Amino acid sequence: MPNNIAVVIPKYGLIGGAEQYAAELTGTLCSRHHNTFQVFANRWQSDSNMVKFHKIPIISFPKFLTTISFAWFVQRQLLKKNFSLVHSHERIYAADIFTLHGIPHKYWVRHVRNKTMSLYDMATDWMERKLVYEGGCRKFIAVSNLTRDIFLQEYPINADRVVVIHPGVNLDTYEQKKSFDVRNTIRQRLGIAPADPAIIFASMNFEIKGLDNIIFSLAHLKKQKVHFKLIVAGKGNIHKYLKIAQHAQIADDIIFTGPVSKDKLIELYLAGDLYMMLSKFDTFGMVVLEAMAARLPVIISSHVGAKDLVQEGDNGFVVGDTSDYRNIVSKLKILFDENIRKRMSAAAYQTASQHTWDMIAQKYQELYVDILAEKSKQTR
Repeated sequence: MPNNIAVVIPKYGLIGGAEQYAAELTGTLCSRHHNTFQVFANRWQSDSNMVKFHKIPIISFPKFLTTISFAWFVQRQLLKKNFSLVHSHERIYAADIFTLHGIPHKYWVRHVRNKTMSLYDMATDWMERKLVYEGGCRKFIAVSNLTRDIFLQEYPINADRVVVIHPGVNLDTYEQKKSFDVRNTIRQRLGIAPADPAIIFASMNFEIKGLDNIIFSLAHLKKQKVHFKLIVAGKGNIHKYLKIAQHAQIADDIIFTGPVSKDKLIELYLAGDLYMMLSKFDTFGMVVLEAMAARLPVIISSHVGAKDLVQEGDNGFVVGDTSDYRNIVSKLKILFDENIRKRMSAAAYQTASQHTWDMIAQKYQELYVDILAEKSKQTR
């Protein structure tokens, strides 16, 4: 008899790393027919007929009730049914598994955002601590070693309870497109010369993802009479960064596409030559793995969790000091060498092929089996 699994996340399958992660993982696990899944969410987007959805209200005004209210309404729903296992992607009162898509909230506010704690932040931190210390979680799943280390720093629990499982990627999505045709079509549409290296940057937060340092690095590169194009996809303050680019005298070398669909983003990857993201902080950075699936070597900062997958000089580079523009330019010039880039592109794809959603789902399936067996013993 299949086990009944509850999956909890405020937004399922919508734009965002955690939202996409939860949908991809749950959808892949559903296809294995080992368990049945019921998703508890406030909003969702899914074409799966194998998942049952439950609408969970959220009280967003006053703002400090947002996280707490979602958790409270979820708890009421979960208590009505006897689930074999609860897998949460959000801070709630109790769960068997909690996937850490972010770092501890207090650490994020104080050390990444450099802000003081608001009432909303204190409420969210309270909810998180309640789950960690009182929620009965058997396993915490970190999406990177960086996430795991910070989590254990904030919550000194038994380290064996915190496991790293990286996100996955669907290679079929890329293979279904004819890379060469897509590459030529998109580059012609954007006015990119065949010989000009195209750098891809995709984000919904230009500031946190380090677009300013990318622009400053490219300004140094242009002084060396090197041709390139930077494609900036996503949602951000385009006016602000266009002014920065104008001041750096590379505005003509940057193409702002604005927000794009997942399908269009894949086409941009396939039209590019490398991916670049110098984030101030990123728990993982799924765009890095997506870019690798499109055979793009990457340049990322050491504050990006996806550095776990980067083998220096093989499939990309990790930059420690994002303001060391000379060092960054040296990495770019290496990747602008077509022969080197061809080798590193193949290595990037090989890395992505080892992190498909099928492989990630298998790791979770094994984890589910262990936890279910453990729970079964305790109820005998």
